Amino acid sequence: MSSILIRNARLVPIGSGEHAADAPVDVLIERGTVAGVGPDLDRPRDVDEIDAAGRWIIPGLWDQHTHLAQWTLASQRLDLAGARSPEDATLAVADWIAQHPGLPVVGWGHRSAGWDREVTVSELDAVSGDTPVVLISGDGHHAWLNTTALMHLAMPVRDSVVRETEWFAVYPRLATLVGSDGTSPEAYRRTLDAAAARGVAGLVDFEFGASREEWAERWGQGCDRLRIRWATYADTLDDVIAAGLRTGDPLSADPRLTMGPLKIISDGSLNTRTAWCCEPYGDAHRLEYPSGQPNLSGAELREQLARAHAGGLEIATHAIGDAAVREALAAYAETGARGAIEHAQLCRRDDVRRMAELGVRASVQPAHLLDDRDVTDRIWGARSERCFAFRWMVDDGVELALGSDAPVSPLDPWLAMASAVHRSADERGPWHGEQALTVREALAASVDGRPTVGVGSRGDLVLLDRDPLLRDLDPADTAELGAALRAMPVATTVVAGHVVHDDR
Repeated sequence: MSSILIRNARLVPIGSGEHAADAPVDVLIERGTVAGVGPDLDRPRDVDEIDAAGRWIIPGLWDQHTHLAQWTLASQRLDLAGARSPEDATLAVADWIAQHPGLPVVGWGHRSAGWDREVTVSELDAVSGDTPVVLISGDGHHAWLNTTALMHLAMPVRDSVVRETEWFAVYPRLATLVGSDGTSPEAYRRTLDAAAARGVAGLVDFEFGASREEWAERWGQGCDRLRIRWATYADTLDDVIAAGLRTGDPLSADPRLTMGPLKIISDGSLNTRTAWCCEPYGDAHRLEYPSGQPNLSGAELREQLARAHAGGLEIATHAIGDAAVREALAAYAETGARGAIEHAQLCRRDDVRRMAELGVRASVQPAHLLDDRDVTDRIWGARSERCFAFRWMVDDGVELALGSDAPVSPLDPWLAMASAVHRSADERGPWHGEQALTVREALAASVDGRPTVGVGSRGDLVLLDRDPLLRDLDPADTAELGAALRAMPVATTVVAGHVVHDDR
């Protein structure tokens, strides 16, 4: 923990009933905590000083849902986000192999729910030969592999994609195919530095197949830029409980690296059409499970929640379909567990109210609506009015926490806020704009529950070159608000009193 004095900063009121200060103030951080806020503060001996020069100051931003190794690797992968058909994807693979002969292909980002047919392994084999190819869906819930890759990863040969639990289990073995250079300490530091440049002070890491020992080792190798909460999955839960680790406990001598929640993936996704819904999908005739399906039985879900809760862990339960959300809430109620619904993409109004009653957070990723807008209208139809229902959540008293699910969406809190406020990424108007957040609400959901900077605040602060509440703009012009949020200029990021980014 460190100390620093920031002079001439404008406080940004985070709470809905708060008001901006009339004039800039000084902010003193001592030993990682805000110790003073006011005009003309005395500078203690041996404390560094920076001049904010009238910039706006907010608590450090958080991304509450990342897969950090996958995001770090993303820059080295074949980008398939623009593929509009299986033919587009196979052509991109053939081009990549021609340009990188002898190297395995790992692609990311295709969204096959928008394609007019299912893909086959044989058509991928036809363009790849003996080169291993793994194409990971943009939602992370399935992968399209060729036969060479299936055999290398010791998977049964088939002519269809690998989905859900089977894919999650094999994902950590990708390192045997492509190596781990993309997740070296240097690569992680670049990722963390890029996050700090967007004002991010902390991340929750839901990486598959990771371990707390790996993060502690990585921390000692210079990946100590930001606060990190490491989440466990069921396969490492016994180890976490045996070690006596509870959510919030430090994982190293540095209290910025802490134990996070247990992550449970209770259903699938929209793009893979495995999210568990109360009614069938619009293209149910193509599906083995017309309404999607749960990944766990009700008994299995409750057993995991109860065991983690007894061990002092919060739980982060992935639930995208409305049936999955309802079942997860019932499990929280019956076990007394605490934590969040991750995604909560399709909800019934009564279940949103139930979320508020139980004190279960909604950990949501607004930028997903940009990618899912068209496919949602096509295969969920009128249910789209209940998708990304942020206004219901705020009005009903649900605590919101914004994130990205990187690499599903970019690790950029300003993009998440812009998506929550404008709900469109193109020339079309807001998609179900009645569910939009205000700029202030989006910012409040991005600072890890921190209030306006004051004495006792965590010493994680961001200086901005523009008022993040955009009070100089028309609040009804959400397109302009969204554009301004996406372009928000970050001058300085401070974590626990350490300057981790400075572009003043």
